[in-house]
Amino acid sequence: MRISALLPALVIGALAVPLGGCALAPVYAGGSSGPVAQGLHAVDVAAIPGQAGWLMRDALQQRMGTEGGGSRYRLDVVLDDQLTGLGLLGDDTIGRERRTLRARYRLVDLSSGETLLDATDGADAGIDVVSSEYATIAAEQTALENLTQDVADSIVTRIATTLRQQMRPSVEDQ
Repeated sequence: MRISALLPALVIGALAVPLGGCALAPVYAGGSSGPVAQGLHAVDVAAIPGQAGWLMRDALQQRMGTEGGGSRYRLDVVLDDQLTGLGLLGDDTIGRERRTLRARYRLVDLSSGETLLDATDGADAGIDVVSSEYATIAAEQTALENLTQDVADSIVTRIATTLRQQMRPSVEDQ
């Protein structure tokens, strides 16, 4: 056999060896009884003022399965909800709006007072302004509800990743 015929097999074999020790593990290993899921259940979401705050707190609690008992962590969230008019029409009316929802949040370990995560996430949506004021208000409300869901998903993903890193043993300990 020629070396050129064996070369692809040797390269694949050489690359496969390090992959076995890469220690990839799913974030939600163990399902609802796993350490990350239990950590998410132990997050108390502090009250957030306003309608957007109520929507956000509710979405976060639903995603994390927070039941309000035995909190180990506290999540503080500050929202910035803005509605900006765009697209000025010929009759000096606004034809399009942009709703932006930004969340600045901190995850605090209640036992030590240490801030485990300090981050910002956000999303935005475009809204067509139509002749019906009711339809425009309904579109603005729907945009807020959808943006709240998107930002809540991002926050919970980041918290889960942070909790996973906190629970993973360091390289020196292995």
